[in-house]
Amino acid sequence: MEEGDDDDQQKAADLVHKLVLRLLSQTPNPPDPNSPSFLKTLRYTHRILTSRLSPPSSVVSPNAAAIAESLKRRLAAQGKSSSALAFADLYTKLASKTGPDSVSNKSSLLHLLKTVSDDRKSSINSSLLLPNSSLGEASKKKDSSKGTLLISKDSENLRDIAFREYKTLIKEENEVTEEVLVRDVLYACQGINGKYVKFNSEIDGYAVLDYVKVPRATRVMVRTISELGWLFKKVKTFVVSSESLLETVGQAFCAALQDELTDYYKLLAVLEAKAMNPIPLVSESVSSSDYLSLRRLCVWFAEPMVKMRLMAVLVDKCKVLRGGAMAGEIHLHAQHGDPLVRGFMMSLLRCVCSPLFEMVRSWVLEGELEDTFGEFFVVGQPVKVGLLWRDGYKLHVGMLPSFISPSLAQKILRTGKSINFLRVCCDDHGWADAASEAAAASGTTTRRGGLGYGETDALEHLVTEAAKRIDKHLLDVLYKRYKFKEHCLAIKRYLLLGQGDFVQYLMDIVGPKLSEPANNISSFELAGFLETAIRASNAQYDDRDMLDRLKVKMMPHGSGDRGWDVFSLEYEARVPLDTVFTDSVLSKYLRVFNFLWKLKRVEHALIGIWKTMKPNCITSNSFVKLQTSVKLQLLSALRRCQVLWNEMNHFVTNFQYYIMFEVLEVSWCNFAREMEAAKDLDDLLAAHEKYLNSIVGKSLLGEQSQTILKSLFVLFELILRFRSHADRLYEGIYELQIRTKESGRERNKTQESSTWISEGRKAIAQRAGEFLQSMSQDMDGIAEEYTTSLDAFLSLLPLQQTVDLKFLFFRLDFTEFYSRLHSKRKES
Repeated sequence: MEEGDDDDQQKAADLVHKLVLRLLSQTPNPPDPNSPSFLKTLRYTHRILTSRLSPPSSVVSPNAAAIAESLKRRLAAQGKSSSALAFADLYTKLASKTGPDSVSNKSSLLHLLKTVSDDRKSSINSSLLLPNSSLGEASKKKDSSKGTLLISKDSENLRDIAFREYKTLIKEENEVTEEVLVRDVLYACQGINGKYVKFNSEIDGYAVLDYVKVPRATRVMVRTISELGWLFKKVKTFVVSSESLLETVGQAFCAALQDELTDYYKLLAVLEAKAMNPIPLVSESVSSSDYLSLRRLCVWFAEPMVKMRLMAVLVDKCKVLRGGAMAGEIHLHAQHGDPLVRGFMMSLLRCVCSPLFEMVRSWVLEGELEDTFGEFFVVGQPVKVGLLWRDGYKLHVGMLPSFISPSLAQKILRTGKSINFLRVCCDDHGWADAASEAAAASGTTTRRGGLGYGETDALEHLVTEAAKRIDKHLLDVLYKRYKFKEHCLAIKRYLLLGQGDFVQYLMDIVGPKLSEPANNISSFELAGFLETAIRASNAQYDDRDMLDRLKVKMMPHGSGDRGWDVFSLEYEARVPLDTVFTDSVLSKYLRVFNFLWKLKRVEHALIGIWKTMKPNCITSNSFVKLQTSVKLQLLSALRRCQVLWNEMNHFVTNFQYYIMFEVLEVSWCNFAREMEAAKDLDDLLAAHEKYLNSIVGKSLLGEQSQTILKSLFVLFELILRFRSHADRLYEGIYELQIRTKESGRERNKTQESSTWISEGRKAIAQRAGEFLQSMSQDMDGIAEEYTTSLDAFLSLLPLQQTVDLKFLFFRLDFTEFYSRLHSKRKES
């Protein structure tokens, strides 16, 4: 059977050889059957006959009988009746022959014979059928009425393509086939050098070798496709070099890239399988599209090229980044209008941000900072328990991803801090129930993996619910369990001298002791006085825990300081209240206490003067027997002392009213209102700081009020000096009164020169006159200094920024007495 097939093929080859030789013999220069040109033409003829190229159905009728009838009519019309009969007889034999040796495509055979007959009769040289002819021009020269070549009626112009492909076949020995280039390009896309496509360091990419003869378009196409290999090599190098990284976000990024590379490997495997199939010729009818050409490769690699470029860009951007900064940088590239790019980046970010969102979930719901490698935007540091809230945790702005707003980050930070504060400082575990309620209210779960990228709204809802519940629980613990409000009120009563009976009694019993040198005073003795003042006043009914926190503190002092200069009270703040009452806060309270204590001392001094002056208002009646000049001096001194006391008392009373009511009480009311409105510990701290700063600022203790504060302390010193002089004055008056009485009783006795009593009325009057004159001069000096200092103080009040101080000026000078006095002093 095989020998029969070989004979048939040999017969067909001989017939084709004879046909070509017969056609070429009619040319002006018949070729030699053994010449190269004849052999090329013969090969081309075999290519045409074995190709799958077929004429359009509109030209070739599928009915062989119709074609045969057309040929027979043409022969009869040309007067060739015998030829027509012979053709009819031959066609009858051809049509009747069936079986394996018969011709199956009879219609195509008849069409070929008809075309050859028409071409032989045309005026066009038969060489047009040869490879070097131009069929396009031949078809244009033919008259449409005489018939045309079949190819001129071919709407798809497939034969013309076949002729052009043949022209390229003559260069086959010097070029590479497309199948080879496709395989080399697939190698290059994996970062591997092929036989003809290799990496060129000069152009930093893969390209066809220079000595390989390929069309320029093919060379450009190969380089364009091979860019994918350069990108792949870059991404793969990053993934391999980053395998040793320990950062969780970096590992997630490498895992996401590796997943994309795995999908890319799968695509390459499919394409390599397709590349095994030969690329069909254009002239052949393609029964299957399962082959791979360079153009098809461009289409296959269109989407992977976009993804690989994005991955290469991300690799460059993220080389030196980690944690939240890396996730934020990747997020910026997700803001894209192309659905393909946006979808790819969303898939990548879900994997990259998974560790970051797990850190957020763990921090917000459990208070655990699972950040071994410093990738989270919340940073913890070891501190003392009292500084846990203020300094224990901070926000690392550099690690904050761009898809989390600063306000949300602050809320995340505060929520985790609240849990840790409750757990460490308050020894409370009720936050766990609040966290579970928050997760249930937000519709999420407390398990791992409950949040991911793209769920920012769910994250914000979870954080908001958790913050609201945990912060409320924290404030409840501070208010109810640790009695924060009661402690603030106790500080107001004792450090800010709001408990009047306690302060007055303490001032009375501790005053004499504080007049001694500071080195002679024992803090234990002062602590006993403090306990006595507590027991003797309504302070004894306060909470014992709060009273035990009240301590006596001796300030650092020198050799010349008195007890008044070093005595102070302090309030012991324990955990967790020391978060609010820090050392700096207590130092401010200490400054305010020292200021108020000085003010109370001045008030106490004026009260003491008044107590001394009141029973001496009638003492002048005892000096009726004195000389008139001495009586006038005495009355003048008493009046001067009374007037100066009234002026000083007016100032101290109004200033103390301003401090106690317009500063302390108003600030406390505002603080109490803000304390009730506080939603979290930060709000509470801010309200307390505002409260304390308001007291410090309005009490002239701020940095900008140092000048007027010094002027105020000068006034305090003058009042204390006045107290000392007034005591001396009235001590002298008492002594003069006693000596005057004794002088009357001892008038007739022997006078002793060593005593004042024995000197007589004249000596008493002289001594009294000198004493009263000296005291009057001292009083005038104090009055002058006081007037000058008060004028300086009042002139500084309108310059203060606090509005309340301007109203204080109005209270002190409501009659405009000091204003007129100031004007007169300026005129003089």
